[in-house]
Amino acid sequence: MASVTSDGSPSAAGVRTDTRSGPVLRRLLAYAKPHRKTLAVALTLLGLATAADVINPVLTKVFIDDYLTPRRFPAGPLAALGGGYLALLIATVVLNYLQLVLFQTVALRIVQQLRVDVFHHVQGLGLSFFDRTPAGALISRITNDTEAVKDLFVSVLSTFVQNTVLLAGIFVSMFALDARLAAFCLLLAPIIGLAMAVYGRLSGPVFRRTREWLSQLNTRLGESLQGMHVIQALGQEERMRRAFAEINQAHFLARLKTIRLNGWLLRPLVDLIYTLALMLVLTWFGLQSLTGPVEVGVLYVFVNYLDRFFEPVNQMMMRLNLYQQAIVSAKRVFDLLDDTSFAPGKSGDGEPRITEGHIRFEDVRFSYDGETDVLDGISFEVRPGQTVALVGHTGSGKSSIVNLLMRFYPLKHGRITIDGWPLEAFSDEELRRKVGLVLQDPFLFTGDVMENIRLHRPEVSEADAVAAARFVQAHPFIERLPEGYRTTVGERGATFSAGQRQLLSFARTMAGDPVILVLDEATASIDTETEEAIQSALAKMRRGRTTIAIAHRLSTIQDADRILVLHRGRIVEEGTHQELLALGGLYHKMYLLQQGGHRLEAAAVTEGD
Repeated sequence: MASVTSDGSPSAAGVRTDTRSGPVLRRLLAYAKPHRKTLAVALTLLGLATAADVINPVLTKVFIDDYLTPRRFPAGPLAALGGGYLALLIATVVLNYLQLVLFQTVALRIVQQLRVDVFHHVQGLGLSFFDRTPAGALISRITNDTEAVKDLFVSVLSTFVQNTVLLAGIFVSMFALDARLAAFCLLLAPIIGLAMAVYGRLSGPVFRRTREWLSQLNTRLGESLQGMHVIQALGQEERMRRAFAEINQAHFLARLKTIRLNGWLLRPLVDLIYTLALMLVLTWFGLQSLTGPVEVGVLYVFVNYLDRFFEPVNQMMMRLNLYQQAIVSAKRVFDLLDDTSFAPGKSGDGEPRITEGHIRFEDVRFSYDGETDVLDGISFEVRPGQTVALVGHTGSGKSSIVNLLMRFYPLKHGRITIDGWPLEAFSDEELRRKVGLVLQDPFLFTGDVMENIRLHRPEVSEADAVAAARFVQAHPFIERLPEGYRTTVGERGATFSAGQRQLLSFARTMAGDPVILVLDEATASIDTETEEAIQSALAKMRRGRTTIAIAHRLSTIQDADRILVLHRGRIVEEGTHQELLALGGLYHKMYLLQQGGHRLEAAAVTEGD
């Protein structure tokens, strides 16, 4: 899997392998700053729990050396010793529970804030970002990658902090019992640190590949589910299965590499080091026994501490794979947070308002990729209350004009003004409230009908929503729904017909009472009977409003004040419907093609005779 797949998916060889964890970890830890007080309490409780945990073996050593070995069993001291041991056990359990709850609560709050930050940032990105980023890959970053970051805080960092404190307490106790033997045991720390470093260096690139392939799986899955009707209609099931299986195989191989790394460098390696350390301690005490008596209690404590020492080491080593996954995922999340492809916003001073809807395009040039112009010197004017229609073949630039007017993309050449003000002078709130957009493919949100019309806009009351529905002739069909305006809308409005979805989008737009109306073939999804019913509503909607309408069916814009005919990013013809027909140019040909071609042309010739 070292090449680009047939469908354009990036290969494993092309995945970046920059896995430096330091900067990423510091940035993650910065999210902990608002929780400093809670963390301080948790660390204090952790320190107390660790102290109680490491003192217990010392009590056992006292019992063995002072009472069991000399066979002395005074009731009072033994009861006190046993009571102290039991109290320390209970204290350890309670303190560990409290510090664990505090640590993990903070961890969950941090990840909650990170997800909010990511979602908020994505909401502010421009459409150019979404044009080049597959939806599945984006969802993978917001869900899977932030989930891996959650594991870092909940399972990894809390474990590392707890076990580091425990290891420090164990070494302090070891040095208190036998400094020389403790110094020998301390030599194990660099060996374990080296093992961790080697694991991190080898596993980082592997985990990055794994996350990238998982992102590709989500992308392929999302694309397949959204386009299932096309896949089945064109018999593409087998091709899609092969493509999915190819990406899945790459993900499997990447996961297999992580399993092999874990099998060599995690628990087996730590168990080997533990066995060598145990042999060292037993040899030490064996040699000491040749020259004098050995305190069995001290031997027990050292063996106990070694076991307690390597158990947290094992836990930390076993969580290194989670750490590496989290660091890779966090890097992907921060790459998303650092993306500056923001939607164009307001610039300059002042708070102009859109009151008349006077639109001007002056020598506007635009390119999506920075190389090929899709608009080439577009200039036109729409006076207040006028309706201007944009027509032309696919790719002529009609939608690009709307995209620029809606400020979905930045304008780099030319000028667009509304009421004499540059487009960039308006705030987002003003532009979105005063310019209403109806798309050819309406989008409905999960909720009910009323919520889809109001969209939680405070300026739109329920009465306004009902009035807007009546205005666009949507009220009759809404009343026939099982629960009227409270009827639940399924995902993307799948339970409604295309015409009903379009009528709801009409009502949604008109509920905001826009000054400027932008219609992107607004009647394309509506059947003939419904279209006839709403043509009068459209006429009312346009009355008193500046309207720009993209039209594919020329019959819907014959009453427009002016029609602009676009071809390859330029305005090649301009006039009313009758003027353009009389011109006999591109518009005339388009009209003949839509109305039956030669039959109409013959009729026109007969009329002329």
